[in-house]
Amino acid sequence: MMALFPDIFAVLCDFSLRPLREINEPFSRQSFVFLIHIMGNAIIKVSNLVKKYGDFEAVKGISFEVMEGEIFGLLGPNGAGKTTTLEIIETLRQKTSGEVIVDGKNLDTDPQGIKNIIGVQLQAAGYYPNLNLKQIIELFSGLYNRSIDPMALLDTVNLREKAKSKFKELSGGQKQRFSIATTLINEPKVIFLDEPTTGLDPQARRNLWELIKQLRERGATVVITTHYMDEAEELCERVAIIDSGQIIALSTPNDLIDKLIASGFKRQKAVKEANLEDVFLNMTGKEWREG
Repeated sequence: MMALFPDIFAVLCDFSLRPLREINEPFSRQSFVFLIHIMGNAIIKVSNLVKKYGDFEAVKGISFEVMEGEIFGLLGPNGAGKTTTLEIIETLRQKTSGEVIVDGKNLDTDPQGIKNIIGVQLQAAGYYPNLNLKQIIELFSGLYNRSIDPMALLDTVNLREKAKSKFKELSGGQKQRFSIATTLINEPKVIFLDEPTTGLDPQARRNLWELIKQLRERGATVVITTHYMDEAEELCERVAIIDSGQIIALSTPNDLIDKLIASGFKRQKAVKEANLEDVFLNMTGKEWREG
């Protein structure tokens, strides 16, 4: 193991002295995934989860775990069951059967305990239209019984200058950043992001990627759904691919790609070292864009 993962060997020697979330050494991504899975704890456990709507079975007995401190992706086509699965874990939708445990709290017996430790990205309809961003944060802080500095929170998503603006006045990227900021008010252990970069331009999308990575660096576990495979490959330590209500693959992005290549798969068009999005960003920059 020392030869395979020299950058984490020293950490393993004294790991019992420090929780995983407090380790800040610059690991390679492969080493980080390895460390999570030999020393981390499963913060989400889903077992034989089923959701039926009449005779239609939207979720068909799926099981998976999310490890504390990772960014975990749920991928699948529209109607695959990924959003339904997330909403059940988030306590927003009733399950038909199965077991869901979040940080040791059982969905059947302690749904409020789960609500207290998760952050869920809200859509635009979830905000009061006549309040500005600072007022919305103050309102949510009161609902959570938390003492939060609204300006400091807006700083984390680069929105201090928009503190007195209404949500409807923000650009698409600003709205998504503010939505993520509101998930942090109750200092959650687990953050759920449902297609957070849909409709964003390349700069806003890449900047949001960095924000999501920062959430993990702050100690949170992040569960994300996305239709952008490059996004999942960039952000996620592991992904589960769901189709027709069933998990058809669960592993690291690199492992799934390597298995596909080993099966004999070849692209019809050779992949270049850069793509058109890289050209766009190189010419226009990656800085925050407002408006």
